[in-house]
Amino acid sequence: MITLTHIKQAQEKLEGIINKTSITYAPLLSQDCKAEIFLKKENLQLTGSFKLRGAFNKISTLKEDEKQRGVVAASAGNHAQGLSYAAKHFSINATIYMPESTPLTKVSGVKLYGAKVVLEGSNYDEAYEAAMAYAAKNDMPFIHPFADDEVIAGQGTLGIEILDQCENVDEIIVPIGGGGLISGIAIAAKAINPKVRIIGVVASGARAMKESFDAHLPIDSKSVKTIADGIAVRCVMPKNLEYILEYVDEIVEVSEQEIANAILFLLERHKLVVEGAGAVSVAAIMHKKIEMEDKKICALVSGGNIDVTMLSLIIEKGLVKSNRKLNLLVTLIDKPGALMDITDVFTHCDANIVQIDFDRNSVDIDFGEAYVTIALETKGHEHQREIKEHLKKNGYKFKQI
Repeated sequence: MITLTHIKQAQEKLEGIINKTSITYAPLLSQDCKAEIFLKKENLQLTGSFKLRGAFNKISTLKEDEKQRGVVAASAGNHAQGLSYAAKHFSINATIYMPESTPLTKVSGVKLYGAKVVLEGSNYDEAYEAAMAYAAKNDMPFIHPFADDEVIAGQGTLGIEILDQCENVDEIIVPIGGGGLISGIAIAAKAINPKVRIIGVVASGARAMKESFDAHLPIDSKSVKTIADGIAVRCVMPKNLEYILEYVDEIVEVSEQEIANAILFLLERHKLVVEGAGAVSVAAIMHKKIEMEDKKICALVSGGNIDVTMLSLIIEKGLVKSNRKLNLLVTLIDKPGALMDITDVFTHCDANIVQIDFDRNSVDIDFGEAYVTIALETKGHEHQREIKEHLKKNGYKFKQI
């Protein structure tokens, strides 16, 4: 059983290794929620996430002969980078199995620290099975990303830090995948202040831990699908569920769109690059999933290793949703000057064209017509209404896409 003493021992081992990441006040969230909201920025940790804490603590406890054999792990990214960093520190070999779909940026991050990367399987579970088989065959220690007491104790150092940096906090909001992070934080926080509430957040596409929490027994998901790949865990480990049932007060869930909204909000308003898993705690606050009024709340921003392609997609969809970008499919008469005429309409409305595509070959249009796909920078709902009215006034057929 993990105790505060174990977590404090882990904290001593991590002294001088990790960053004691900052906690800052979030004024816009606080005003909107009528509460005091603080963000614990673990996305600014070395390797880009909290995972370094648990991985380093675990490796530090290995016996000398185990270190000499090297270590094996399976990870979608963050555990891999944390373990690779720790292995390099102790000058031991590390072999990391990652799903074939792992973003290049995460694979490169692991290799940067000298670990051997093996891409195998279409998801984490398949990579995990391959890693376990490799570890057994070669008699190498397997470092589990969340179902390991030493790993959990390392993650629990965040609980001590949060209570030290954010005095008299009422609630701590924590992302949940496999449950190692929230278990460690909850054990530490409840030991120091039994009154603090610990609230976990899962993605709606990875609900295994919430369903298990509600049912008080392990329930694995048949599949997971979420942009929060760091918490896309299908199987529930009984040990972690026991910790969560004892120490965690509540678990809520957020949708894919809510996660995307939080990523964009943190980027625009707090200048923080945050991955999906790291943003779910803020998503829960933004979308009022918990009772917050007149409370002091710390939301853990657990990681920042987001794929640039995914970030670009989230920004694009966010601009459309907030009426700052308008995508139109317009039907034109296919004749000289037609394209210039429609651009004059947008010039009159003070709308900037950022992309345009001309198509006269579509089978959906009549002979003598052409489709023009146009992306416009706009200034909100009223501006978009003005553009559409002006197009109608000038006789254009169009639809928003």
